[in-house]
Amino acid sequence: MATEPSKTTALSTLSAWGTHSMAPTGLATLITALHFRPLQKAPMLFVPVLLFSSYINLQGFKKDSAGLTAAASGTYALLALRRSSASFFKRFGVRGAVRGTAVLLGLANVAGCGWVYATADRRAEDEDRKNNPRWG
Repeated sequence: MATEPSKTTALSTLSAWGTHSMAPTGLATLITALHFRPLQKAPMLFVPVLLFSSYINLQGFKKDSAGLTAAASGTYALLALRRSSASFFKRFGVRGAVRGTAVLLGLANVAGCGWVYATADRRAEDEDRKNNPRWG
């Protein structure tokens, strides 16, 4: 007996991406890899914001976390796209690949987290948080 494959829509995939706590953590990791050595202070300001967003997501504040993640990720992606990139051959090195991945992950966070922020129900989230306490 074969089982039917699950039917996932694009909106359910966006919703799952926007409510997951790993999206801001992954972008924070890539930003740290790009801008920690040599230290660039302005891009590194996004790392604590994204990690805090992941923390409040784990606390049950999914809509608030999605809004914060979308704002921080979008701002980082815009600023990263405005920077002048190096020569043509340096774009395809390891650093260029990590930079491209960070920008794409930032744009994916904007799409997924923006969708969750626009469609999430705050009252249902409050009820879920009251009925299922995270830390006791």
